[in-house]
Amino acid sequence: MKIAIFGKQYDSNYRTIVQQLFDTLCNRGCEVCVDALFLDMLSKDSCLQLPLSTPICDNNFVADMALSIGGDGTFLYTAACVGNKGIPILGINTGHLGFLADLSGSEAGEALDVILQGNYKVEKRSVLHVEIDGSPELWPYALNEVAVLKQDSASMISIKTTINDEYFNTYQADGLVIATPTGSTAYALSAGGPILVPQAANWVLAPVAPHSFTVRPLVVNDDVVITLQVTCRTGKFMLSCDGRSVQLRAGECVTLRKADFGIKVVKGYNHTFSKTLRNKLMWGIDKRD
Repeated sequence: MKIAIFGKQYDSNYRTIVQQLFDTLCNRGCEVCVDALFLDMLSKDSCLQLPLSTPICDNNFVADMALSIGGDGTFLYTAACVGNKGIPILGINTGHLGFLADLSGSEAGEALDVILQGNYKVEKRSVLHVEIDGSPELWPYALNEVAVLKQDSASMISIKTTINDEYFNTYQADGLVIATPTGSTAYALSAGGPILVPQAANWVLAPVAPHSFTVRPLVVNDDVVITLQVTCRTGKFMLSCDGRSVQLRAGECVTLRKADFGIKVVKGYNHTFSKTLRNKLMWGIDKRD
């Protein structure tokens, strides 16, 4: 079995977790390849005993499974590297909240051993595809969300929004977040949007600090085509895809539709979305107990 490993940063505080993961992979006879930048970070820790690993450069790799070691940001980075390869991703959480990378570091070694024996399920998550008039250098897909945002700290932007070629609304706001079900627990949630179960066939449109109190988050089917056109005083705005940002000129058209591929997420059989909500958001916990 060939395993691709990704990470964005390395801290010696979770050296034990990383060592357990590599030891488990070696014990299972796995072939290992590691993102080149992450491998360079790991190699600087003389206390780590790393197996012989092939560096991954320019996303040129094949694997049976990808491991994301970090938080949700690292998982999104891994998803961008995997792209449309169809490789399932397992998230090992060494960050904070971790909705995507929800396998805690403390259980990583034992849980990975179980998963390598084939005891896991794969959830397919939908992805947003972004088309931009100017075609800037930006990987045009988002697992979590696409957001159009103002650049300055003073004035709002106007976001003319059409759905399936029918005018819907012009948002006067600091921005607009269009989230997948996976991203409904991220930026969209902080903007007041609802939580969607990962398998829902929907998108969330959540305005950021809207000027009108009557403008609320909206849930739409994920087979629609959404078109956004921004006007603003500064003449420029930001487009963000899972945190990767690019500056666009006002008036440029941004079109969103469902991508023709999804991202496969590895989950243990004992990991469910309801458990994740209870653990991460502390649903059902009564502090009076």
